[in-house]
Amino acid sequence: MNAPDAPAPTAADRPAHAASPAHASDELRAAFSEAGLHAPATGGAADADVHIGPLAPADARQLARLIRTGTKRTLKTARALREICAGHRIELPGLRVRQGRITLGPVRVEDAARLARVLGAVPPPATRPAPPAGTDAAFVGALLGHVFPEATGGGTLSVSVREEAPGLLDLSA
Repeated sequence: MNAPDAPAPTAADRPAHAASPAHASDELRAAFSEAGLHAPATGGAADADVHIGPLAPADARQLARLIRTGTKRTLKTARALREICAGHRIELPGLRVRQGRITLGPVRVEDAARLARVLGAVPPPATRPAPPAGTDAAFVGALLGHVFPEATGGGTLSVSVREEAPGLLDLSA
């Protein structure tokens, strides 16, 4: 006995979202259109650069509101992090929001060590000899990389020592 033929799929059976546009400029134009903004966006086939044409003042204000609304939580968290670090005399001059993530950026070894202590890292016992010169940055980086996930409930932090500037560490997003 043969199984009955399955009915042809209907519009309700298909996903509601459309396929992602092929180029960044197309994606940006589609987002502008969905938001009711009139803004030309152009880019080459490789989308090396995407250019946004002139915006009417009302569209520019609406775009600014949409960006702020969409990133409100992240921007608020970055602001709070800056304030907390300033309260502990930790300088994070490279702290930025990039692509929706908070990037800590370059930091001096002394500030990274202070951040590790604030996050709960236990300093090495005073009886332990100091690490050899040049390994301070690697030691502090490893300490910070270890304590960060524990302090944040699982978030990881990539830490790397700058070879051209051994007194600086690069902290990831």
